[in-house]
Amino acid sequence: MSQQSVIDELQRLGMSGYEAKAYVALVAAGTPLNGYEVAKRSGVPRSTVYETLGKLVGRGAAYEVRAGEASVGYLSLPPTALLDRMRREFDRSIDALRSALPEVASPPQVRLVHSLSDRQSLLARAEDVIAAAHTDLFVSGWPQEIAPLKPLVRRASDEGVDVSVVSFGADPEPVGNTIAHTFSQPEVVLENLGCRLLVVSADREQAVIGGVVNGDAWGVFTDDPAVVLVAVEYVRHDIAMHLIAQKFDIADFEQFWTSDPAIRRLRSDHGAPAAVLRRGSGSAGAPRRPKRRPSGPS
Repeated sequence: MSQQSVIDELQRLGMSGYEAKAYVALVAAGTPLNGYEVAKRSGVPRSTVYETLGKLVGRGAAYEVRAGEASVGYLSLPPTALLDRMRREFDRSIDALRSALPEVASPPQVRLVHSLSDRQSLLARAEDVIAAAHTDLFVSGWPQEIAPLKPLVRRASDEGVDVSVVSFGADPEPVGNTIAHTFSQPEVVLENLGCRLLVVSADREQAVIGGVVNGDAWGVFTDDPAVVLVAVEYVRHDIAMHLIAQKFDIADFEQFWTSDPAIRRLRSDHGAPAAVLRRGSGSAGAPRRPKRRPSGPS
């Protein structure tokens, strides 16, 4: 990681740009520096460098070192000690806000529906939902999208959250109650949906629903109870189907799944879900919903 990247991360944790630059200069030096030397090495203007160093001293990120009666140098708090201190302060603030914010919050007057236009924002919002889970968590998706979410899913499971996962593909390190989608192969499901569908819902209160195909992605985050209910029931019914299928002979179930007219009709709408998702998210150039194909095995 470059020095600029370190500076950027320190700013995200609450330091000003000048404070971050001065701290990095002190850390890189490994020896006490006076204000002039800090300004020269960091790019902090000489007119503000002592004010900046004073702020670092005030937050405990640096110390004044006397090198004589008239000489003052500055030494950085070691990085590990600084990060530990920042973590403690951050945790204290979070704990305080966890109890204080609900007391000042008004009941929501409207429900949020937030469009997501790329894979990064889709996964970032899914992480937010997972991190908010306290009682139950439902996840359905392909390994490509589940993998980056798994550390948070595993942490939720370790903290006692009831985790249910449907994976459209083999998962060598399943977490929680994971079901591998087997009664249709992932490639068949992908053809039917037209995208890798991702569904994440926490505590029956919020959900992310989105689709990924090639390098594109789209979807929504919502706390609308009706949409969240549908998302949860989608995952629960998929799990229930697998549990039912496991009670029957594999050959008999496969024959039913590929030959029953009612099932074939439901599975014949290839690509329509992806088209609807794109159109609903406002994606440019969204394809029209394909015409229904004649029923047939897939």
